[in-house]
This record gives sequence, structure tokens and C-alpha cells, in this order.
Amino acid sequence: SSLQDFFESYISIASTVPSVLCLIGNFLLVNKVPAGVRILSSLFVMLTVFLVITVLVKVDASTWTTRFFAITIVCVVVVSSASTIFTSSIFGLTSCFPMKNSQALISGQAMGGTVSAIASVIDLAAAADVTDSALAYFLTADIFIVICIMVYLLLPKLEYSRYYMRSHKESPYLAAESPSSSLEDGSQSSLNNSLLAKGTSTGDVPPLRAILRKTAVLGFCVFYVFFISIIVFPSLSSNIESVNKSSGSLWTNKYFVPLTSFLLYNFADWCGRQITAWIQTPGPKSKLLPALVLLRTVLLPLFILSNYQPRTRIKTVVFNRDVYPVAFTVLLGLSNGYLGTLAIIYGPKIMPRELAEAAGVVMTFYLMLGLALGSACSVLVVHLI
Repeated sequence: SSLQDFFESYISIASTVPSVLCLIGNFLLVNKVPAGVRILSSLFVMLTVFLVITVLVKVDASTWTTRFFAITIVCVVVVSSASTIFTSSIFGLTSCFPMKNSQALISGQAMGGTVSAIASVIDLAAAADVTDSALAYFLTADIFIVICIMVYLLLPKLEYSRYYMRSHKESPYLAAESPSSSLEDGSQSSLNNSLLAKGTSTGDVPPLRAILRKTAVLGFCVFYVFFISIIVFPSLSSNIESVNKSSGSLWTNKYFVPLTSFLLYNFADWCGRQITAWIQTPGPKSKLLPALVLLRTVLLPLFILSNYQPRTRIKTVVFNRDVYPVAFTVLLGLSNGYLGTLAIIYGPKIMPRELAEAAGVVMTFYLMLGLALGSACSVLVVHLI
């Protein structure tokens, strides 16, 4: 049916558009609604929706598919909105902690993707019924969200957390181990003071134009890293077949794409993000960072000229061995994790600490914008192959 043909497009629109709108709303609420309220409320909303979806797994919707589709889209919109508020708020909250904590948060996100990819491969090998498989997935999501709520409630009880959260509230300029001091020079101190004077008291909307101006280069890096990545993964990478598919083996027919595309990319992305815990170069002001980000554009023709199928316009396959897409996927994941993480964690740290949370939300906006535009461009690229 038409619902099946365009299902992924509907899902993409239902997830990206509300995300961008919610990021704007979350930015406006930074100084009006405490981060804890935004984080917990979004978690409870996600838990409620996932419980509804878990119940619907066992409901026979064959006689009311249109209504079931509408319910699914509404659930996607609500979950995507709540998830965006949660992610941007929790990243903004980490701005009052040392940079290593921001890096750990971003690395944890990639770990989630890796675990999900592993679960997909195990399910592919063991599951006999798609309904039971879906039920297991959503029950797992329910359990993890409950754990997330419990862990977040525990956060203010930890002495480590209390110290930095208290320092952020009482003296946003003097929090210990602040990397921002090493990222700024004396000529920028007057600029920081002027930023604070433009409205950072409780209830005021942070100075968006000033934040955008100061984070412009890093914001572009975040945008372009995820713009290129979402064009390639998964629309291009998941359609690259083994050149030995005609052999009929399980590896070339059943496991090649799940392992060499989804699992390998997520694992490489995780490794790239984790490397930033030990190596943080180039720095936030280095011209090498945007240069490396732009260099990732070369990954597009590399994947297009691999064994992407079906091909209607570009008939030539230059990289006609299975090792090529594997190497390209590793490079895509590592560069996405490393360069994207550096740009994201640098953003709030080059701002005055009182504007760091707002800057964190803005960096998340750059990320979501890259994903949204990249998703749209991926459709065009696929049609051109």
C-alpha cells in the first residue's frame, strides 16, 4: 500500500520536524524552566508512549491499518519531541561539569547505538516471530527509560554532582576545572561580559544572536559532520551488497549488511567518540578542524562507487571488493564520532559559563539541522545513482 511505500519518509518527517521545533522551544525555556523539570518530564512522556506502543504490539491492527498508522505517527512525534528536549537539556546540564563529562555523555549515546546494532544481529539469527521480536525491543526500551529516571534522580545525591551543580548556580564564572579558561584569551573577556549583560538572569531568553556568532565555526562543523553521515548512513551504506552475493552463503546474503553497515558503523562511531577522552586535537580555534570536516565530503563518491544496488544511472562499480565498503564504513564512523564530538563539546566551553547551557542547546540544534537536511538530501542522492 501507499502507507508501506512511503512509511520511512513519513517517519523521517514526523521525527525531524518536531525535533527542530522543540529545540527552539527548549532554548526559550533555558532560563525559565529548570533543567531537572525538563529532563524528568520528557523521560516520563517517553516512558508513557513506549508503554502504549508495547501494548499495541500484541493488538491485531489488520482491520484498522490507517488508524494504527496515525497512532504510530503521533507516537513518533511525541517521542521525538520529548527525546529532543531530554537530549538537549541533559547536554546543557553537563556544561557545568568538566569537559570529560560532556565527552562521556556523547560516547554513551554511541554505545547505545552499538548495543542496538548487536541486538539486531542477535535477533536476526535467533528470532522466529516478528511480534515477539518487537515486544522484546519495546520492553527493553521501557526498562532502560525507568533505569534512566532512577539514575537521574540519584544524580543530585552524589557529592561530585552537587559540587559542580552548586558551583554553576552560585558562581558560574569560577567552577573548578573549567576548560573554558584555557580556551579563551584575554581579548575575549570583554566580549564574554557583554554577552552576559545581554540577558542571562533567571527568566530572560539567552542572547541567541551572540551565541550563534561566537559558535558559528564549531556549529558549522557539527552541522556538516552529521549532514554527510546521514546522507551515507544508512541510505547508501545499507544498500551496498556483497560482490559475492550470488554464492548464496549466509554471510553474503543475510549478515553482510547488518554487520558491515549497521554494527560496524555504530562501533566505529563509538570508538571515535571515546578517543576524544584522551586526545582533543585540533583545538576549538584551529582551522584544521573545519578542514577535516569538509574533507569528509570525499566519502560520498567512495560509497556511491562501491557495490550499491540497484543502480540505474551510474553503472560503474569502481570498488568491487567487499573490503572497500568495510574500510569506508570504519572511516565514516570514526570521523563522525571523533570530529563531531570535539565540535559539540567545544561549543559550550568557549562561552561564558552562564551561557553554557544555552550554547549546548544551540549545538544540539546544529546537529538536528544537519540530520534533517542530510535526510532530505539522501533521497536525492539515492535517485541519482
